[in-house]
Amino acid sequence: MKLVHLSDLHLGKRVNEFSMIEDQAYILTRIINAIDDEKPDVVMIAGDIYDKAVPSAEAVELFDDFLVRLSKRNLKIFVISGNHDSPERIAFGSRLMNHSGVYMSPVYDGNIEAISLDDEYGSVDFFLLPFIKPAHVKRFYPEVEIESYTDAIKKAVEEMHVDPDKRNVIITHQFVTGASLCESEERSVGGSDSIEGSVFDEFDYVALGHLHGPQKMGRETVRYCGTPLKYSFSEANHKKSISIIEIFEKGNIKIRETPLLPRRNLVEIRGKYNDLVEKSFYSDLNRDDYYHITLLDEEDILDAIAKLRVIYPNIMKLDYDNKRTREQFEILGSKNVDNKSPLELFGELYEKQNNQALEGEAYKFTEDLIRKVWEVQQ
Repeated sequence: MKLVHLSDLHLGKRVNEFSMIEDQAYILTRIINAIDDEKPDVVMIAGDIYDKAVPSAEAVELFDDFLVRLSKRNLKIFVISGNHDSPERIAFGSRLMNHSGVYMSPVYDGNIEAISLDDEYGSVDFFLLPFIKPAHVKRFYPEVEIESYTDAIKKAVEEMHVDPDKRNVIITHQFVTGASLCESEERSVGGSDSIEGSVFDEFDYVALGHLHGPQKMGRETVRYCGTPLKYSFSEANHKKSISIIEIFEKGNIKIRETPLLPRRNLVEIRGKYNDLVEKSFYSDLNRDDYYHITLLDEEDILDAIAKLRVIYPNIMKLDYDNKRTREQFEILGSKNVDNKSPLELFGELYEKQNNQALEGEAYKFTEDLIRKVWEVQQ
């Protein structure tokens, strides 16, 4: 049986105030193309379908279109809600969609039943466990001591009554202890939402959602597939992909990745302003990519982002790396204030802010300005 593992679509997401909806529509089509090439039996989407619990109309339309396109292929589709999703909205219409081979995780009620699919090696049981918190599980098992996320997931798994003689797959959306994080991911204070990977020991494959970087957790068959798109510059070096899982007889699983190439990449570049606007610098770049540009100039460039957008129209972020920004300091009150002129006081502030003395034209401009202010006041 061949499976495709997806997660964290985050449809409707905005990155640095840029809407990603066009990029998401593009990458969903690339995923459909990959599915047509692979011809899997099952597509698993492990949560965070949307970026918000109340998604925009265009995000809902985009996912609806994706599901319809998938359902026209001869496969089964399993979808669970993540921490960004409303479980009630994801569950809506699930009993009707089951007849089309689309299985949406219901709101957690303490009872998760296996969905069994057969192949030449027997049956594979799939369990859909949406994102849950300890309080969700405690509600249905008040007599059980559930104080942590590990306790909650452990109890939820126990109640699934997994048959160890069968091949078992769980699709879930949680943070497994030891995973690598990105800036675009949400965590609870102190990592209180982390769970021990051992709670999934009964499963042959664990399709995880929640984290944006593809990675295995302990064993090869406990995996985050990562996001199909980059959603922060901390992911700039990620190689986005979908995970392809082939399950043969019990204990025999092969896993590989199929790369996903975006419409626009997230790219970080550094240099002085005059270098970045030289054609020799940008001629080999895709100038329509999303850029984080770091200028190395010591002096701020007037209206730099507007000027750079003539060449790099999709700048998401602009900052400086120079003496001023590298200097870490705390601005304290000046000493002997009564014995210093306004120009001396401003000069001290300027030096602390910029890590260089107020001199030259800047000194003369400030001196003239202070003199004019004092003349007006007198």
